[in-house]
Amino acid sequence: MEGAARAELQDSTVNPRFQVMAAVNCENLGRAKGSWYPAVPPLCRCRTNLGPADYFGRTMVANLPEKVKVGVIVVAIGGCRIELFDKENYQTYVETAPGWLKNMVKEYDGNPYGRLVETAKLAQKDGVIKGILLHQGESNPNDSLWTRKVKGVYDNLMKDLNLNPKDVPLLAGETVNADQGGVCAGFNQIMATLPQTLPNSYVISSAGCADGRDNLHFSAEGYRELGKRYAEKMLSLMGL
Repeated sequence: MEGAARAELQDSTVNPRFQVMAAVNCENLGRAKGSWYPAVPPLCRCRTNLGPADYFGRTMVANLPEKVKVGVIVVAIGGCRIELFDKENYQTYVETAPGWLKNMVKEYDGNPYGRLVETAKLAQKDGVIKGILLHQGESNPNDSLWTRKVKGVYDNLMKDLNLNPKDVPLLAGETVNADQGGVCAGFNQIMATLPQTLPNSYVISSAGCADGRDNLHFSAEGYRELGKRYAEKMLSLMGL
């Protein structure tokens, strides 16, 4: 869920109640790993782009009481397979990954899943983890085992963070929809079955979300709409 659309001027200001915990040190942004900052993009690493988490958080704070803050941790690598977050076997995947992906993995000291758990534990000192957002799938095309792999990652997170699965939904957003000519739109049929494998999970529709020129990623407009839909589902699950 790294995001691939360049942030625009309208994205440069944010309600300070929406915060991001830096998962890596970013001197260019004045951010230190493990600390909270106003969630001005980029939220993922130091030189990334706009993604679904941006307008998830903005929509959440706009619909919650003034006293409530929303925090996100974004640990993601564009173009990775879900296997990168397999706690037990990720190293096997990294060994065969292309150089550009290995370089991004190094930013998380070689273990993105471990960094996610590390920063999430820090976040638990300040608040309560309410949900997990997932946006991945383009690199696992036609993978009928994807839903089981996602459940494996989710189950490990529940154990490592001492969370109750009944209290922590997983929201998974579709890849670029067929109505936009999405080159991986067929994967959404596999994603639609996720709730059958992972009970407390919900698929977020990408229908109508504008895509970029590559028909693989969303445009900034598309990411804003998709992020808003994540939030709308989360708010409904909270009874709001």
